[in-house]
Amino acid sequence: MAVEDKYISYRIYLVAFAIFLIAMAIAVKLTNIQWVEGDYYRKLAKERTVKNFVIPANKGNIYSADGSLLATSIPNYEIRFDAVAPKSEAFDKNIEALSDSLALVLGKPTNFFENELRKARANKNRYFLVARNLSYTEYMKIKSFPLFNLGAYKGGIIIEQETVRENPIGKIAERTIGYERVNPDGTPDGKGIEWAYRNYLNGKDGRILKQKIAKGQWKPIRDINEIDPQDGYDVISTIDVFIQDIAHHALLKQLEDYQADHGCVVVMETQTGQVKAISNLGRDQDGSYYETTNYAYTESHEPGSTFKLVDLMAILEDKVADTSTVYDSKGGEIRYSGKAVRDSHKGGYGKISLARGFEVSSNTIMVQAVYNNYKNNPSKFVNHVNSYGLNKRLGMEFKGEGKPFIPQPTDKNWSNISLPWMAFGYGVSVTPLQTLTFYNSVANNGVMVKPQMVSEIKKWNTTIKKFDTQVMNPKVCSQETIHKLKAVLENVVKKGTASKLYSKDFSMAGKTGTAAVNYGKDGGAGKYYASSFVGYFPADHPKYSCIVVVHKPSTVNNNYYGADVAGPVFKRIAQKIFTDAPSTNEIKNLNRKIPKQENNYDSYFVKSQKKQNSIPNVKGMPGMDAIALLENLGMKVKAVGVGKVKKQSLQAGQNLVKNTTILLELS
Repeated sequence: MAVEDKYISYRIYLVAFAIFLIAMAIAVKLTNIQWVEGDYYRKLAKERTVKNFVIPANKGNIYSADGSLLATSIPNYEIRFDAVAPKSEAFDKNIEALSDSLALVLGKPTNFFENELRKARANKNRYFLVARNLSYTEYMKIKSFPLFNLGAYKGGIIIEQETVRENPIGKIAERTIGYERVNPDGTPDGKGIEWAYRNYLNGKDGRILKQKIAKGQWKPIRDINEIDPQDGYDVISTIDVFIQDIAHHALLKQLEDYQADHGCVVVMETQTGQVKAISNLGRDQDGSYYETTNYAYTESHEPGSTFKLVDLMAILEDKVADTSTVYDSKGGEIRYSGKAVRDSHKGGYGKISLARGFEVSSNTIMVQAVYNNYKNNPSKFVNHVNSYGLNKRLGMEFKGEGKPFIPQPTDKNWSNISLPWMAFGYGVSVTPLQTLTFYNSVANNGVMVKPQMVSEIKKWNTTIKKFDTQVMNPKVCSQETIHKLKAVLENVVKKGTASKLYSKDFSMAGKTGTAAVNYGKDGGAGKYYASSFVGYFPADHPKYSCIVVVHKPSTVNNNYYGADVAGPVFKRIAQKIFTDAPSTNEIKNLNRKIPKQENNYDSYFVKSQKKQNSIPNVKGMPGMDAIALLENLGMKVKAVGVGKVKKQSLQAGQNLVKNTTILLELS
């Protein structure tokens, strides 16, 4: 018995010793957690219960010169269904009514939705996709449907929201408006105004500290680290929607008629350099056209005969010849180092003046005028070209500008044919926007201004930054030369290569161009034509300059020349601007005249300064303008949708009572 008691005592001591060791280990561990690793675990606990949340800033809008909304951020909704959440009674009671409602909004049969929802419940799908890319109005409708109106826990509705960028006027000027995105590798990327002015548009995100109080629930913690978001500024572009609409459709029609590959058109205000319209259309595989590349800005190519204005300006400035100097076209062909320069008119033009040679676009006349006067000193001619800025990029805010090429006598590739080939626009390379800038300087009496796409940055009605006209060259040539150049450019339309465009009721001036592209590749098999017209209007007091370039028009009827393909686009734009009612901020049928509306970006500010006792009519106004006007009058505004005001809950003319809420429905 004594032996057994002794054995039991040993076991007790052993268990006690084990408990003691465990207690010591716990004590050591607690001490270690509290004092040695305390900071780490306290930080870990805080990270899991307290978290910094980003408060995204609202991105600014992009507006046209007349106040139309070109780009804005809108909420985009996705509806999903937790098929396990609703109780059987609620699901069975509402499934048919829910399916009927979804069919009305989403355009699919009722039985489709009923089958899919029942299948999701049978499979215990907790994340079934109902619909995506919904507007706010559509989201609110679906949220109110049977079963879904019971909420997330009882009805199973899951709502996900993201902000997307939309262009209210559609695809017109899409490439110029541009975009900002993140590439798959995480690097930022973009184009156009969206990318160039992203630092103004994006604003600065805020930050707030929140504490976890339940699963998926966080409560804000107010502390000194909280940072409020700074919303982005609005960018006011120089684009005029009325002119943009005309230019877009005029170019589109010609591209379709000639089954061309791509083309561009730019309309620029002569004195300021503000681009009022820019359209770049490329052909898709199905034959349709859309904005693919900013050809006017990025595509540098041989201009052909439009380059001849450079010849004439240099010659007249150096006084080595005059417009009356006579040259012999020599049967329409002349050779340099065995290479032929030919006129498009078979047999040439006989002996004619330099001015007439320019008007009929004679290659032989213009080449002789340049070569004969500069062959012993080609640098003198090339220096003129360089002084016009054609040897360097315009240096605008947008990325991807095409690189020009003007051969220099010091280049190792300079040859005996470099100078004569330059004279009729070959062996050189410039972008359409560069060519337009040069022609615009003639229209602007010698003052070369930089093309401008954005006029100012605004925070509502406050101007943050204004972009003034930039003069690149205060005087490209003498006034005497300008006077002569204007005369021959007007004669090109009156009695030269563009005589088909002439109208006694409306004056235009400009130059046609037809350049062979890729003529040296694949043994000439890849050759095609680029037809162009560049000039200004009205001829006597230029208001706008314009360039049209169409690449690879059909050559079936041998009418691929600049006067036939590009010229009509130029004429249509000029006539529509000055013969139709000039101002609208909606894309309309070109044949419909639209009365002038009060759509100036600042019109709401002007109105708000007037003492007003009645509710104004804001229908048709841009949403931003309407909200600012009504709030300045002391009203509370709720807006649904995006774009222009379609409906207002309080009728115009009613007595204005401050702090009254008015609901605006935007289209």
